[in-house]
Amino acid sequence: MKTIKGPAVFLAQFAGSEAPFNSLDGMCQWASNLGYKGIQIPTWESNLIDIETAAESETYCDELKGKVQSYGLEITELSTHLQGQLVAVNPAYDSMFDGFAPEHVRGNPKARTAWAVDFVKKCGTVSGRLGLKSHASFSGALMWHTVYPWPQRPNGLVEMGFKELANRWLPILNHFDEHGVDVCYEIHPGEDLHDGISYERFLEATGNHSRANLLYDPSHFVLQQLDYLQFIDIYHERIRAFHVKDAEFNPTGRQGVYGGYADWKDRAGRFRSLGDGQVDFSAIFSKLTTYGLDLWAVMEWECCIKSSEQGAREGAPFIKKHIIEAATRSFDDFAGGDIDEAYLKSVLGI
Repeated sequence: MKTIKGPAVFLAQFAGSEAPFNSLDGMCQWASNLGYKGIQIPTWESNLIDIETAAESETYCDELKGKVQSYGLEITELSTHLQGQLVAVNPAYDSMFDGFAPEHVRGNPKARTAWAVDFVKKCGTVSGRLGLKSHASFSGALMWHTVYPWPQRPNGLVEMGFKELANRWLPILNHFDEHGVDVCYEIHPGEDLHDGISYERFLEATGNHSRANLLYDPSHFVLQQLDYLQFIDIYHERIRAFHVKDAEFNPTGRQGVYGGYADWKDRAGRFRSLGDGQVDFSAIFSKLTTYGLDLWAVMEWECCIKSSEQGAREGAPFIKKHIIEAATRSFDDFAGGDIDEAYLKSVLGI
């Protein structure tokens, strides 16, 4: 067994235009002061990391890593949730997702996809230079508009969709493999990889690629009513990253999983600050520790009720309280010892 590392924090929901949230130094000092030991860096925040420069300069990477360490922190993973999304976008969502892309590829889906693939690959290079083993991302979605279809999906659509998704990701996965880094897909509604079955379909389409792994976030499973503990039992060998995020699901006679297009605070399923939702984190940390997973516990804050400031303050002690120091010996070691066959036969009466 291994002790999960942490607490760490995903900086994406806190980054902003005002100090201390507009610079890497500012956010490192802020996170350190709150008791965090690691940071997950969103690569679309150029104030925090310049991926284009990092992909070309070993010196830049060394200096960035040193700067983070000077605050008593480690980089847990880089994140390309936005750029990974752009690897596969159905035309129905073109205009909405164009905002995640640089201006020179907006309105040009093929150019946008090519840019996204290239950018994510660069993040693999940078992750390797930073000594990271895992990378957080989304899969993108070509088929999400057919997830609950009417009219029914035409025969062969799903197979073709996963084949195309795999074809887009295979060059990225191969590039990450060259740098010794796992791509960890966050299983998430809105993505083609939104549950275990869809992940398995994608994995099969990639030829069970060794780098096509998982970012485990139980909040998305609560909102789908998926068994998030059994998920660990099934997929623990592929879980290489961990978002600690809480959620609740309170269906009524008026709404359930789909939420009736309501605002977040009015939905049956809502993200909550740590400890305010329904996720059984004690059981989750126990399972992850039992399976010996080498993970950072990274808080992702998304709550429609509590302020981000309070959520950040409460996050570090919450995670610290749940981290289990993995046992190095069994409580009943006193009953062990060398095997004495004669003694064993006497116990069995043979």
